[in-house]
Amino acid sequence: MRENDFRRIALGMEGAVEGAHMGHPDFRVNNRIFATLHHDREFGMVNLTPDQQEQFTRAHPEAFAPESGAWGRAGSTRVRLALVHEETLGEAVTLAWQNIVNKSASAPARKRSARPVRRSRKR
Repeated sequence: MRENDFRRIALGMEGAVEGAHMGHPDFRVNNRIFATLHHDREFGMVNLTPDQQEQFTRAHPEAFAPESGAWGRAGSTRVRLALVHEETLGEAVTLAWQNIVNKSASAPARKRSARPVRRSRKR
């Protein structure tokens, strides 16, 4: 797999758009990142749940690993593009996309903060 393959798969998700985050490409749905390409373009990242991450790193340890630090512990998963099969990457990207779509659908609508009503003083 190459950078363009990763991009094609990510942009194949319904509603996906490419943007940029900290100088490298990201892929978003509903304004939220579900995948990125690293600066070196040798790695990508998919935003999985910790359980999904464990499944992919166990089944494909040569291609998937947690990202560093807290992001990795939360499910951000590094993908070595040269070692991942297209079908496997497609599965991971689809799950990352679904995670964002499902999270967006279940998120409560933001409430507008109540503004105090200004009352005129009678003189």
